[in-house]
Amino acid sequence: MATPIELLDGVLAVATASDRPDLARRLATARARHESPTVRVLVVGEPGQGKSTLVNALVGAPVCAVGPAAPTRVPTVVRAAETAGAVLVHAEPTDGADPAEAPVRRVPVDPASLPAELAAATAASGPGGTLLRAEVGLPRRLLAGGLEIVDTAGVGGVGTGSDLATVELLPSADAVLLVSDASQEFTAPEMTFLRQAVALCPTVVCVLTKVDVCPEWRQIAELDRGHLAAQQLTAPVLPVSARLEVLAVQLRDKELHEESGVGVLAAHLRREVVGRAERLAREQVVHDLRSVSEQLQAGLRGELAALQDPAVAEQVVADLERAREEVEDLRRRSSRWQQVLADGVTDLMADIDYDLRDRTRAVVREAEEAIDAHDPGQLWDDFADWLDQRVAAAVADSFVWATQRSEYLAVEVVEQFTRDGGAVLPDVQVGTGEEALGVLVELADIDRGRLTVAQRVLIGMRGSYSGVLMTGLVTSLAGLALINPISLGVGLVIGSKAYRDDRANRRQRRQTEAKAAVRRHLDEVVFHVGKQLRDRLRQVQRTLRDLITDTVDETSRALTESLRVAQRSAKTASADRGARVKELQRRLVEVQRLAREVERLATPAPADPAVAR
Repeated sequence: MATPIELLDGVLAVATASDRPDLARRLATARARHESPTVRVLVVGEPGQGKSTLVNALVGAPVCAVGPAAPTRVPTVVRAAETAGAVLVHAEPTDGADPAEAPVRRVPVDPASLPAELAAATAASGPGGTLLRAEVGLPRRLLAGGLEIVDTAGVGGVGTGSDLATVELLPSADAVLLVSDASQEFTAPEMTFLRQAVALCPTVVCVLTKVDVCPEWRQIAELDRGHLAAQQLTAPVLPVSARLEVLAVQLRDKELHEESGVGVLAAHLRREVVGRAERLAREQVVHDLRSVSEQLQAGLRGELAALQDPAVAEQVVADLERAREEVEDLRRRSSRWQQVLADGVTDLMADIDYDLRDRTRAVVREAEEAIDAHDPGQLWDDFADWLDQRVAAAVADSFVWATQRSEYLAVEVVEQFTRDGGAVLPDVQVGTGEEALGVLVELADIDRGRLTVAQRVLIGMRGSYSGVLMTGLVTSLAGLALINPISLGVGLVIGSKAYRDDRANRRQRRQTEAKAAVRRHLDEVVFHVGKQLRDRLRQVQRTLRDLITDTVDETSRALTESLRVAQRSAKTASADRGARVKELQRRLVEVQRLAREVERLATPAPADPAVAR
């Protein structure tokens, strides 16, 4: 059976000979994409769970810094290369330009000293610095086939930036490895991230690390599986010990390698991730080859019919004219797919706006309950951190749901257009709320309720004054002085009550002020994030529209070319007609042969069990 590259080259030769540069460009793009496959695996988890150590164990080299003194701040991308090498990628400073389109500067470093160089560059660039990522190339069998392993910054901390930045990578990933050590079961932030990862990524694996130092890891693994089942999340839990794998590599000990569990994880990546990506790449190639070969066959058959039987040339021309008019109808705004797209985007924007407001209202309710239960002035800093986390989680969930709904809309529109599901879905990405939250102001400060001793005494004296005066006037009727022990005692009681009432009033004012600050802050979130969501959904609409419009244009060009050829063939002289017929028959036979090879490629042979092992 012919390989995909051989089929692409064969159909490309026919397209070039048939004077179809548009189809030739499409096949050249498909060939370049097939020759440079990329299978991205994100390694994510909370800080200190052993992500970097796991990456080092998988690739068999200390490319990532490990330890509490060297937390991961920027991603480290490890991919295959003929020789070992590493670079640090910095963003060049630009004024007013989009950071995503800013030029980059690549600084080569020694792979052996990469952790130290990365730590120094991270410290030098600062929190908003120019260091984007580190890239490492290693000659490893695991990385063959385009596998990329990305060590990401920790998620689940107090800050929201790293969480949202990692969530933003999910739609572009082929697999996610959530790393959690065996000392405790999944935390709430980990479960939140798992829900988002399962919604956006086709393959999610939970890796239970540090099983060599946690004797209760089997119980923790069962608890984690129970949490996944309760949330209806499908993801295997694989226990590993990265330190045992590092030791096994150093000692070349096969038993230690098997005991570490890293081999099982690597086999799972090769089988479920790389294998799945290869199947998807093959489906993409098959789709491109089918589409192009069908267009080439249609053009060749039309010209052959006109040359072989001039009497039917007029009928061929009429059929092509009618087909071209049907294609032109697809461009009109009244087309069914246009209506489905417009109505779908309108409904989607309304639903996403409602979803965002509903999630923020839930955050407001939780915040007000917490404010009513405690004095917000004393816990305002901790409360602000908690609110940042809840807002980030709510916004990330809204973007995840928007991505799911956008993909569903894409399926509806493409199915309406093709009716047979033959078109390839576009890559629709809504993104995350990191950019939207980045423009928000911080949560406003409130009165913390801290009083000096002098202020407290003054409040008590102000309350006790009237008590002393009134009681002194009453007791003076009994011949006592205005200020006497009784009036002083009553004044002390009334002053204490006045102080307690003032403290309660101050606390109530702080609670009211805190609730108002939370509502204002959430209004800002809805305003900015809603704008970002609407902009992203409009981009989804444009992506779908451009995809179908490009398909219509390609079909229209094919029909126009066939029509032109048919009209030209009707005028071809008899002496040239025979040679032209033979050439067209030869091309048609070749395209039909290639089309049969494409169908065989679309039905892969069953996997060999020995190879699978």
